[in-house]
Amino acid sequence: MTVLKTKGITKRFGKFQALDGIDMDVQLGEIYGFIGPNGAGKSTTIRILLGIIKATSGKAEIFGKDTWKKAVSIHQHIAYVPGDVNIWPNLTGGEVIDLFLKLRGDKNTAKREALIRRFDLDPTKKCRTYSKGNLQKVALIAALASDADLFILDEPTSGLDPLMEHVFQECVLELKEASKSILLSSHILSEVEQLCDRVGIIRRGKIIESGTLREMRHLTRSQIYVETKQSITGLDSFQGVHNLTERDAGISFQADSDALDPLMQHISQFGVIKLESAPPTLEDLFMRHYQQQEQSTPATGGITHG
Repeated sequence: MTVLKTKGITKRFGKFQALDGIDMDVQLGEIYGFIGPNGAGKSTTIRILLGIIKATSGKAEIFGKDTWKKAVSIHQHIAYVPGDVNIWPNLTGGEVIDLFLKLRGDKNTAKREALIRRFDLDPTKKCRTYSKGNLQKVALIAALASDADLFILDEPTSGLDPLMEHVFQECVLELKEASKSILLSSHILSEVEQLCDRVGIIRRGKIIESGTLREMRHLTRSQIYVETKQSITGLDSFQGVHNLTERDAGISFQADSDALDPLMQHISQFGVIKLESAPPTLEDLFMRHYQQQEQSTPATGGITHG
């Protein structure tokens, strides 16, 4: 079941094209990672999904409803966490959480209390005294304590320490187990890689790649280190081998996925003593796309919208 869907979304700010044909979908019980450099269009897309701004063209739907025309009814079933939290400075953290839950009609105080303990938040302090990390905790607890069906999380761990990031990840996986859907926009690639079922990479207002990590990893390279009984020859001209360097008692290089089988057959002839292979990461994939785009696209000036 499709919970969120965009088709051909564009957005112009004057002459500036912020979004250029965004196609995206999030399924029931899925965690979808939405990543890209600053100014790529992530936040603009999210504002359209929240009904804050109207798309110039295209269609955006949540629960089968138009996000601009039916924003009020949609918001009854979604929870949103921004990366830059601004809340009432004279209210306590607990009062802010209660206010948001009351606005939604949620009355699960046990869940609220459990999350406050897990995130180690003192709810009695005024929000003006909180650090950025504690403000982020207030927003996260208010969202996670709700009974929403779709969670839109825009840089949700901004300001959190590593321990709290781990708590957040546990909570997101629990939401998935409860068949909730999550759109996660993040610049922490390891977080996206660990949590997400599918990933969409956006750059300059376009989705340049999307799919499961398994589907996307054929586009990147594994890091390989090998030591052999005899010196390996022929690797410098071997198709699919990159960044060949000598390291310690062996050779280190990157290899394209489709070159691994013939490459291993070639290396085995020299008597393998030690072989280490690190699988390609989402960061490798993201940086490779970014570099390819930089090489193929001339730099342009102008205003950027995140």
